[in-house]
Amino acid sequence: MPKNIIFDIGGVLLEYRWLDMLLDYGVQREEAKAIGRKMFDDPLWSELDLEVRPTIDVIHDFQKKYPEHAKTIEWFITHGEYMHVGRPKVWELIPRLKEKGYKLYILSNYSSELFSKHTKDVPFLKKMDGVLVSYMIHKAKPNPEIYQYLIDTYELNPGECLFFDDREENVKAAQELGIDAVTVSSQEFLIEQLQMLLDC
Repeated sequence: MPKNIIFDIGGVLLEYRWLDMLLDYGVQREEAKAIGRKMFDDPLWSELDLEVRPTIDVIHDFQKKYPEHAKTIEWFITHGEYMHVGRPKVWELIPRLKEKGYKLYILSNYSSELFSKHTKDVPFLKKMDGVLVSYMIHKAKPNPEIYQYLIDTYELNPGECLFFDDREENVKAAQELGIDAVTVSSQEFLIEQLQMLLDC
């Protein structure tokens, strides 16, 4: 059984409503999907998480690359407060896991600005024994260095850790370091997994 539970945030402790966000802004559905693919599949998006240069510089590069979507992309990146949706049913289980004796950690890819917006007033953050976010060390999943940094900083035994992430490449990277890891496919799936840990 694991002693340490490591959580990603997006797609795990929070949901993202990026498509609805663009629709609310007035973009038509097919165009919104296309803009999302361009942004999220572009290496520039990873630069936001790494925070190795100012966000405005990354926005300008996006705008040069996709001038037809320049205004929309700038609005989207600078209004991340509209992107996330809470998962209170998951959050309710966090203090119970803590009471059960598990050590809890965050390992997530975020810029400092977006992390602040998405975790403002969330109850789960105060229950964590440690938090490591990509912007803090300018390394991002699935780079093995960010996993190793978490392990070294909190003196964790990889074989005693269980990691929940919504991206398969991040799960595989954790497994290669000896961490048991699970791909989160839905809120319901995650709740089932956490309930199993509570029932052990």
